[in-house]
Amino acid sequence: MGTVPVSVFIVVAFVSVVMRRFSFVNGAAIPSAVDGPFKPVTVPLDKSFRGHAVDLPDNDPRVQRIATGYWEPEQIFVSLSSTHDSVWISWITGEFQIGENIKEMDPKTVGSVVKYGRWRFGMTKRAMGHSLVYSQLYPFKGLQNYTSGIIHHVRLTGLKPNTFYYYQCGDPSIPAMSDVHYFRTMPASGPRSYPGRIAIIGDLGLTYNTTSTIDHLMSNHPNLVLLIGDASYANLYLTNGTGADCYSCAFSDTPIHETYQPRWDYWGRFMQPLVSKVPLMMIEGNHEIEEQIEKKTFAAYSARFAFPSEESGSSSTFYYSFNAGGIHFVMLGGYTDYNKSGDQYQWLKKDLAKVDRKVTPWLVATWHPPWYSTYTAHYREAECMRVAMEDLLYKYGVDIVFNGHVHAYERSNRVYNYNLDPCGPVHITIGDGGNREKMAITHADEPGNCPKPSTTLDKFMGGFCAFNFTSGPASGKFCWDRQPDYSAYRESSFGHGILEVKNETHALWTWYRNQDAYGTTGDVVYIVRQPDRCPVEPDVIN
Repeated sequence: MGTVPVSVFIVVAFVSVVMRRFSFVNGAAIPSAVDGPFKPVTVPLDKSFRGHAVDLPDNDPRVQRIATGYWEPEQIFVSLSSTHDSVWISWITGEFQIGENIKEMDPKTVGSVVKYGRWRFGMTKRAMGHSLVYSQLYPFKGLQNYTSGIIHHVRLTGLKPNTFYYYQCGDPSIPAMSDVHYFRTMPASGPRSYPGRIAIIGDLGLTYNTTSTIDHLMSNHPNLVLLIGDASYANLYLTNGTGADCYSCAFSDTPIHETYQPRWDYWGRFMQPLVSKVPLMMIEGNHEIEEQIEKKTFAAYSARFAFPSEESGSSSTFYYSFNAGGIHFVMLGGYTDYNKSGDQYQWLKKDLAKVDRKVTPWLVATWHPPWYSTYTAHYREAECMRVAMEDLLYKYGVDIVFNGHVHAYERSNRVYNYNLDPCGPVHITIGDGGNREKMAITHADEPGNCPKPSTTLDKFMGGFCAFNFTSGPASGKFCWDRQPDYSAYRESSFGHGILEVKNETHALWTWYRNQDAYGTTGDVVYIVRQPDRCPVEPDVIN
């Protein structure tokens, strides 16, 4: 392997020390899912701590453009392809325009080139990619339109597993190249091959609390970051830059739900110190909808991020899959057709059928709106998605599900169809990244908090599937009258999670709260696969 920075050796040494903590944390034994189902726990709300959910202003140095030349790359991101031997490098050149009269830049104006190699002074390999711009346009007088800088996506191939690479991106013919950055590839797929630490965040935003989340996350030195929807929250703003914690409360009379797209650029600049080194995988949330002219949606999301859609057989940026060592990740779309007759369901069925659990023993699924959240906010909102897809995920033995959307933390017992089931997945809601809308604090099972069924449907997706329970302790009711048995732990605090897969059967899950000291855990558990108890028979694909 080529020369790597001293800081990287420190990180590796740190991770090696941390991974020796196999059975104890904070002096106590770590519980195992095999010991479950666990008795439901609700951590009382700390009323003195509601977080600093105030957006960073546009004059904060962390969100300002620091590129010295017009064509110098900024907002540099690394993301994964579907396998270890390929990654995507993304960046933006030029500057966005906002106003009533704007003109899209020509993407061909500047090249999309990445120079890379295993040594800092030996970046002899070269890859070229494609570029694009997107616009956010409104058909109403007085609203400001937006067009982006030139967005570049370049795919690097032929990479060695678990190896550091240095790279520069830009256009060497101008010349306008970035500083030298580095990333580490994922391990090759195999039953004993896993990334050291995978960070999970959701509903991040760009607040002072977001900065705390990312600071804590970076202190845990992840090898990979999953963002489970809702990144910039640009749609909490009018096009003139006026924002609010609740858009519908403050701006109920606007003819269309506006956005202030420069917040995406601010967010990209803020995230660059992390994601120019550590791959980030994103899936859409409701705050990425961002409707514009001709009812177009998800323009920023689909343009700004690189997705391994084509590599994983998907025709959409809304759902895709990839491997990270012995883990197969399925990233699903909660805001595109998920019905059994639709493209996403048919793709998912084929993707799951191709998974070889002898090569990738762990199967992890993510999407934005949770199926098993007990908070009042968004309660049973994604019930139609659950009805359509849960049987398929259960059939193929999904081990863990990560969601966002609800601005709190909750971990379930293993559950299927609202019943405790040792072969069902553990569902983890981690929509507590720190966004401006603040935390969810009320639970649907508390007196007076159960919403009416008619109020729970997803307004964007439509459909209604949430009815009263027909069996169990909540039979005949829409909500339980106590914390449901399937809910193991819930708490209203901002934070992030770290997943450390140890081997074919054991994964350590740790949730860290922002208000705690660095390294202090909020929730920790071993999630244990039991393939002998819950066998998955592989399908034969022609």
